[in-house]
Amino acid sequence: MPSHISNVRPEPDQVLVDIADYVLRQDIASPLAYETARHCLIDTLGCGLEALEYPACTKLLGPIVPGTVVPNGAKVPGTSFQLDPVQAAFNIGAMIRWLDFNDTWLAAEWGHPSDNLGGILATADWLSRNAMAAGKKPLTMKDVLTAMIKAHEIQGCIALENSFNKVGLDHVVLVKVASTAVVAEMLGLSREQIINALSLAWVDGHPLRTYRHAPNTGSRKSWAAGDATSRAVRLALIAKTGEMGYPSVLTAKTWGFYDVLFKGQPFKFQRPYGSYVMENVLFKISFPAEFHAQTAVECAMESHRQLATQGKSTDDIKQITIRTHEACLRIIDKHGPLDNPADRDHCMQYMVAVPILFGRLAAADYEDDIARDPRIDALREKIVCVEDPQFTRDYHDPEKRSIANALTVEFKDGGKLKEIVYEYPIGHKNRRQEGIPLLMEKFKTHLARRFPAEQQQAILEASLDQKKLEAMPVNAYVDLYVI
Repeated sequence: MPSHISNVRPEPDQVLVDIADYVLRQDIASPLAYETARHCLIDTLGCGLEALEYPACTKLLGPIVPGTVVPNGAKVPGTSFQLDPVQAAFNIGAMIRWLDFNDTWLAAEWGHPSDNLGGILATADWLSRNAMAAGKKPLTMKDVLTAMIKAHEIQGCIALENSFNKVGLDHVVLVKVASTAVVAEMLGLSREQIINALSLAWVDGHPLRTYRHAPNTGSRKSWAAGDATSRAVRLALIAKTGEMGYPSVLTAKTWGFYDVLFKGQPFKFQRPYGSYVMENVLFKISFPAEFHAQTAVECAMESHRQLATQGKSTDDIKQITIRTHEACLRIIDKHGPLDNPADRDHCMQYMVAVPILFGRLAAADYEDDIARDPRIDALREKIVCVEDPQFTRDYHDPEKRSIANALTVEFKDGGKLKEIVYEYPIGHKNRRQEGIPLLMEKFKTHLARRFPAEQQQAILEASLDQKKLEAMPVNAYVDLYVI
């Protein structure tokens, strides 16, 4: 006789409960986490401002119905848009991810935890403007920083031991889950409602990595996180109405996430939720490039200098060998035609060839007018990537978290340059003292692209003082960025 599945509604999955209890009950006491969150905030917004220089990004922004302005709606930094929080989250999320220049987290799964700022900032701004209109207190920027720390932690802790890319799912599923949790708390949902909201996020359709890999690499990877964080706001608002949840969304036999999408394997966790991820997050400071290539680009910049010193050119090069880690080979070791900027900024060979040739790597270097230079593809053909097992082990080691690359240039005449090795990129925690001043200069450059001098100064005065920023109403801070 067939066995019957019990229709007794189970207790919520522990994963949902742990996330809900974390966002509701955990106090963040780490000054380092808050300082890093402030740096993350300004760097992320700065990346969004630079993206506004690119029509491929700006064509996606604004209200769904042109001309719509939402009273007391969330404002989109660097623009004049004032939108509902769902569409504002998409706008902000798409901006900050467009150029692949915001922060990164690398583990069994990788991703960009600051992508969650789209939903966080849009919701906080919308809530604050409506509170002000009702004569109530707005949220402060400390509330935003706290939500950022917690979203980073949720996304990053799940990513430590669980690879979504190995089952073909894109990492933005974790943006949707993390944003749902912190936005739900911000909206004032009860514990039960937050658990319901999280179940809605997990049961939702999840994006495939198709748009990140050859032969389909394309620009959706630049707005996928905006889509995820805006979807999170929508799901949290649905849960706020009292809509039911699905308590065993992960563990349900046959129909749950684990069985349908994760090969029957439950999630593994390395550590409890705290503030570890924000404290150890990786900043992209020097180069808008996929993070597994950051140290390789540093090696390439040094190779450019050495070639010039020795009077050599790329025509003299026979082969370039890159020792790297396994994740790099899986994601960005790419040969053959590169059809668009999204293809190029996820190709190790391209990201190394450009700085060796020109001594730079900027967002504009992925555009067609640069890419059509025949010297780039000629040099790409000479670049070979090989795995160093020790680099792979150090990449996964929680005490090291290195992203090592080593580059050797061999010449046609039999000579070669001494191997150049960088274990940690400039944005790594191990190089914070070196990196933060450069991060500040990056932010100032982004501000100068968009705002007059007086407005730049007002933003800097609010952003560079920790106590002043934390005490500032969210709507007042966002207003500084309005055009």
